[in-house]
Amino acid sequence: MLKEFKAFIARGNVIDLAVGVIIGSAFTAIVTSLTTNLLNPFIGLFLGKIDLSNLVFSVGAAHFRYGAFLNAIINFIIVAFVVFLLVKGINKLMPKKPTETSGPTPTEQYLAEIRDLLKARDR
Repeated sequence: MLKEFKAFIARGNVIDLAVGVIIGSAFTAIVTSLTTNLLNPFIGLFLGKIDLSNLVFSVGAAHFRYGAFLNAIINFIIVAFVVFLLVKGINKLMPKKPTETSGPTPTEQYLAEIRDLLKARDR
């Protein structure tokens, strides 16, 4: 079982996934900081409140923190846009895989027949 686990961990996909999760969590911290420290004060200039996370409305004893929800939406949009740009960039860098054909095209078949007929005639 230990050998199987070692083979599983040594596969590239697992290591790539681990690196992606670590970088993703670090990137999330950066985006959260960007949102709370730069974007929210900018948006707050137009709303009259600097800190969006403190926007709350209450109904009875329930408090609805829609400002924190707005922060989460802004974070999501930023992360989604950056992931989109990364995938788009990676797709441009990756070589295109040639499409596999099931056999020769009709033109190639006709050329092969002509070649074979010419070979047979010259013999």
